[in-house]
Amino acid sequence: MKIHGQDHDRRSLARHAGDLAAAGGVRLVELQDGVERGIRVLEFRSGSGLAFDVLVDRAMDIGAAEHGGVGFGWQSPTGFRNPGLHEYRDEDGLSWLRSFSGLIVTAGMDHTLFTAEGDASNYHYPPKATTWNGLHGRVANIPAKLLGYGEEWQDDGSCVLWCEGEIRQAAVFGEHLRLRRRIECDLGGDEIRLHDVVTNHGSDVTPHMFLYHINLGWPFLEEGVRVEAPIAKTLWQTDSVGEQGSDHLVIDPPTSKFVEQVLEHELTPGPDGRAQVRAVNDRLGMTVELDVDLQAFPAFFEWMHLREGGYALGLEPSTHHVAGEQAARDDGSMIWLQAGESRTYRTALRVSR
Repeated sequence: MKIHGQDHDRRSLARHAGDLAAAGGVRLVELQDGVERGIRVLEFRSGSGLAFDVLVDRAMDIGAAEHGGVGFGWQSPTGFRNPGLHEYRDEDGLSWLRSFSGLIVTAGMDHTLFTAEGDASNYHYPPKATTWNGLHGRVANIPAKLLGYGEEWQDDGSCVLWCEGEIRQAAVFGEHLRLRRRIECDLGGDEIRLHDVVTNHGSDVTPHMFLYHINLGWPFLEEGVRVEAPIAKTLWQTDSVGEQGSDHLVIDPPTSKFVEQVLEHELTPGPDGRAQVRAVNDRLGMTVELDVDLQAFPAFFEWMHLREGGYALGLEPSTHHVAGEQAARDDGSMIWLQAGESRTYRTALRVSR
């Protein structure tokens, strides 16, 4: 493996340093100020220049991320807000936007996309005829139970940096879904691997929707960044795409009063059923590549938030199309998890310089 530009194996590292932390590793810290106070963070350093933070108390989503000192994970004005400050139904369900920041923000587990009210008869509780859901669901503001983290040497001589946790979304007379999340990267590597398993631990059949809001920001994101993707066709776009005319394949500079643009693309899968979507910064010679399983995530959105002070590009693999929860219930595309049933998601994010 290559650590800080030099080739090393386990014995070579041991000869040079008494602690693997000199090369890279995972460290648990706690944020102590402002709206972020009390958030546990796992700091990953791969030794290749890749560094990222796993927000344990924010569904083990990924906050800040950089490679070689160049940040690519979006950081919004909200900061990595403590979920204890979150009010789910505030602002007519748009309160998710008060804690929306980071490289990866998960949406789900029983609802994604815009606010919706759905039939709750599956929970067999007469006073609860319907369930109301806010923007992108509840999961992103649920703290995880941390099951473990550290560094593990493999039989092939590689070393894996890892963490694992469980996020529980449950209610009496409601859903009982658990997300088992494992995040890995290799010592000396440039890839973040996400392995998620969502299981229905309840006794009632439960709707399931899942989406990753993967957000790239400055200094990686700047004017001229190119988006490369195997787009077969664009299925839908917001009115703002036609009104503003910003190119979704070559990014514009920050713009005053920019209105978000969202497009749903149909991606062409490769032989393995996966697709790669890349953002390329030619000036920096840096590429961020998302590797997505199109069988698990048949829908894909591109989110452009090019407004001054909030400049971001979002890549969003999703289990459901843009019409949302009620449309999925109506057309039969809603995923219904039986008691004990699970869904598995494997996704990777790679950085190259």
